[in-house]
Amino acid sequence: MADPTLMIASHRAIPPQPNVARSHRPILALDLGTLTGWALRDADGLIASGTVSFRPRRFDGGGMRYLRFTNWLAEIERLSGPIAAVWFEEVRRHAGTDAAHVYGGLMATLTGWAELHGVPYEGVPVGTIKRHAAGKGNADKAAMIASMRARGFSPVDDNEADAIAILLWAIETDGGVR
Repeated sequence: MADPTLMIASHRAIPPQPNVARSHRPILALDLGTLTGWALRDADGLIASGTVSFRPRRFDGGGMRYLRFTNWLAEIERLSGPIAAVWFEEVRRHAGTDAAHVYGGLMATLTGWAELHGVPYEGVPVGTIKRHAAGKGNADKAAMIASMRARGFSPVDDNEADAIAILLWAIETDGGVR
């Protein structure tokens, strides 16, 4: 049986956006955290999104969360084909120390994986994403979810909504590698 942490917690495929040409290389957008939001545009312009939990299990060592994240990235690439670029939410301030540690570990794991696989990566400031998606650089979680729903998506939470917003920002500002 597959490791449940590698499974996609929620998954939606949205038809290609009207202004997205076919034959693009897959790009991945992430909202890093214990519950990571993700959005992927595949080579045909289809967008899939969801969330995946990297919550440690009862008897896990401190590095297991990051090992599971590495395995999840490998599985995403195996299923989608070579990832052309990864965009992630660049958080500069966290509500708590634990959240900051988890974010830093996931970001280190992501950037190490990307370097190893020759995948370009870039962080996008939180305010930039919110301004592009909801019109306000300090939009709250509900506004981000509403904004993505208005664009035809059905995010289950703010993590997935943020990942979709990052992906749309990348595509619409020419960050979507052709």
